[in-house]
Parts: sequence; C-alpha cells; structure tokens
Amino acid sequence: MPENAPSNLLERLRYVVVEGPIGVGKSSLTERLTKRFGGRAVYEVVEENPFLASFYSDRAKYAFQTQLFFLLSRFKQQQELFQDELFQQVLVSDYLFAKDRIFATATLDQNEMALYERIYENLGPRVRKPDLVVYLRARIDVLLGRIKKRGREFERRFDAEYLEELCHTYNDFFFHYEETPLLVVDTSEIDFVENDEDFEEILREAARMKRGTVHFQPGGRRS
Repeated sequence: MPENAPSNLLERLRYVVVEGPIGVGKSSLTERLTKRFGGRAVYEVVEENPFLASFYSDRAKYAFQTQLFFLLSRFKQQQELFQDELFQQVLVSDYLFAKDRIFATATLDQNEMALYERIYENLGPRVRKPDLVVYLRARIDVLLGRIKKRGREFERRFDAEYLEELCHTYNDFFFHYEETPLLVVDTSEIDFVENDEDFEEILREAARMKRGTVHFQPGGRRS
C-alpha cells in the first residue's frame, strides 16, 4: 500500500474522478492523487482535438464538431480503461464522462443539442460510474489567472464571458448530481500543487466521504 494513503480510502475507492471548469487544477490534483495512491492516471485528450483551436476563434461555427470529437474520443478511452484485465489498480481521472454534456449544453444550438443527445444516450449508460467525484471550484478571476499562467496556445483567445457561462453550467450540473458521492472543494484561496497541507486537507476529506454531497473549503469548513 502506498505510504500515507488512508487505508479505508483505498479499500473503498477504485475509480476517482476530479472535475471542474477550465483552469481549476483538475490535472494537477489527478497527478497528486495518483502518486499518493500508487495508481494510474487518466487524462482527457484535449490537444489532439483538431477542431479546438478553431472553436476558440468561432465557437458557433465549430462547437458541434469539437463536441462530437470529445464525446467519441472519451467514450473510446473509457471502454479501453475498464477491460477487466486493466482494472487492477486505483484509477484517477481528470474528467467525468458525463461532463461532456456540460460543455454541449453551453455551446450547442437547439438542433445540434438534439442530435448530440441522441448519440450520448446510446453511449452514456455503457460507461462505468466512479466511486467518488471531486468537483473543484474557483472564482472567475482565479481561473483566468491560472489559464494565462499555463500558457496553452489555443487558449490565448479564451474569454471571461464564456468561462463564466461554463462555470454556471457546471454549478447547475453538480447541484442536481446524485449518481455518486460528490465532494465539492473551493480552491480559490489554496494551492494544492505547491502547498502539501492544502492537498492533505482534500485527501482527508475524501477519506471521510461515504455518500451524498459535501461542500468543503480547506481551512476547516464543510457543509
């Protein structure tokens, strides 16, 4: 068993998902959790989407192509991951398959969404549900700062209005989310990459999760 990993957490959780809007730190927390659990990290394919750069230039024109590529590539990855012979260690993913509908809702028009839903309804039930979802949140100004800091070329034209709309859609989705235990973490004032205690607080809170939804702000507040 990996050093310092809570034993009860490893016994209960085999598949953990980290979610949240762009720039919130999903991949960074996924990396730290994977290392702590001695598990396997699962990252969504972003840069390989050939429509993404065009999408940030003209969202209305390229939204459907971008979304459909993400949906099909994520489904393919999920199917490959959960073959029985591969599911022998803790998996930590930086995306929830259902999140694809979050972006679709925010970007597609009515006709595109109707077609998207027909495809999604055939794929969603065939994807394994996680044992725990950790939903990371942060203020818009914090997210924009983190996006700018990581300096991805295709995100240079990223605008605050779209990010704010996306955050609202995320919040609405997880407000109604009941499929798995859900830990909601406010990351606006913490740095779980550089600050070990911030990371340990999140880990301890995850170890306490059994069912339902818990809202947690590092520093001791939970509801």
